[in-house]
Amino acid sequence: MKIDIIGDIHGCYAEFVTLTKRLGYEWSMGIPVHPYGRKLGFVGDLTDRGPQSLQTVEVVCSLVERQSAYYVPGNHCNKLYRFFLGRNVQITHGLETTVAEYRALPPGRQDMIRQKFIKLYETAPLYAQLDNGRLIIAHAGIRQDYIGRTGKKVQTFVLYGDITGKTNPDGTPVRRDWAKHYNGEAWIVYGHTPVKQPRMINHTINIDTGCVFGGALTAFRYPEMETVSVPSSMPYVPEKFRTFD
Repeated sequence: MKIDIIGDIHGCYAEFVTLTKRLGYEWSMGIPVHPYGRKLGFVGDLTDRGPQSLQTVEVVCSLVERQSAYYVPGNHCNKLYRFFLGRNVQITHGLETTVAEYRALPPGRQDMIRQKFIKLYETAPLYAQLDNGRLIIAHAGIRQDYIGRTGKKVQTFVLYGDITGKTNPDGTPVRRDWAKHYNGEAWIVYGHTPVKQPRMINHTINIDTGCVFGGALTAFRYPEMETVSVPSSMPYVPEKFRTFD
């Protein structure tokens, strides 16, 4: 299996196009298609904060429908899904940018995007087990003993990481460094926590290099085990990036 897994896009559509072109994908059909049949993977958080969330959603929906990409949801995807269902969600932490794009559309387009995203979300696995279990895509990662399981605890871990229940001074949740203690054989590709450089440790790799915060958009090429990044056009916000001991 040959796959290029892309980190949290967060509406940075221009960087998504640039990155896929650098990876050898062609856009003549309006979506990225690889001439040698490579597929794309997405770690979730397609939307929020960036300038073109809905265009990103449309392309990923088309790719998944054509069975030329794998998508797993992130916590921002989960919140947008609940918004589209009419649930009472706070339109904050980036969702406000996606909702503004959505509300600017004519009603027919709104309905089409809403239905597409709901279908994408409802048909997606919580995490993807690929290449006979040798590769796992999970938004915020997954503990070894959770692999193969679902349920509330697993869902919380996959969407939000190994949260402690405490919060940092800026209101973000305190998260344990689960990857430091992972000792499984499967490679786990994830995002969620912005890092300045792709972080590879113990058969895990974090490829959220904070594109929406002015870092870069990164892809992990499997089985080559290489990363490819393109710089962000967004303003750099250094405090959004996490450093590890």
